[in-house]
Amino acid sequence: MTRIKILIADDHPVVREGLSAMLERQEDMEVVGDAADGAAAVTICEKTKPDVVLMDLRMPEMDGVQAMRQISEKQPTIKFIVLTTFDTDDYIFKGIEAGARAYLLKDSPREELFKAIRAVYRGESLIQPSIAMKVLDRFATLSRQSQPPELLSEREMEVLRLMATGAANKTIAARLFISESTVKTHVQSIFQKLDVNDRTEAVTHALQKGIISL
Repeated sequence: MTRIKILIADDHPVVREGLSAMLERQEDMEVVGDAADGAAAVTICEKTKPDVVLMDLRMPEMDGVQAMRQISEKQPTIKFIVLTTFDTDDYIFKGIEAGARAYLLKDSPREELFKAIRAVYRGESLIQPSIAMKVLDRFATLSRQSQPPELLSEREMEVLRLMATGAANKTIAARLFISESTVKTHVQSIFQKLDVNDRTEAVTHALQKGIISL
């Protein structure tokens, strides 16, 4: 039977020893090394060439995210499982962006850890449901943020072009034969659609994005 070679990176000796003893009892798993910090994990990976690394995120010398990036540069076939006590959004996404195939909390049942190791070794991914919900929420937020800005109406474009010439609201109103209060309404709508705070920023943004030209 081919055994999955595992390296454990965690700054707590008790955690490393407990994980090692638990994993060694699995017929298809072999712990080939352990590291107390990220820098040591990079060095030991070069020597032992594990299949899977169980990586804590917060460690001295070098954190887990930096370690995963350095290891991946030299040994891209190594797969990572983040095993941590932190489930905040920043930690989750930094870990995933660094290449983690699975993200587990340290209080997870041991069977879930075994399942994750075997899945990641096969090239699959595994994220706990509570973590997955945060991932989906973040992607939804990013998707909304990446939506193109709402298009300006023809009248708002006219107002924006006049703003670019330095015209005040009163002048714009006279040029377009509308009331000054209507101009103010259009200006506020332009600010909202372009996600800016003032006239100068609106004009600068519109010129940079090619919405208008001088």
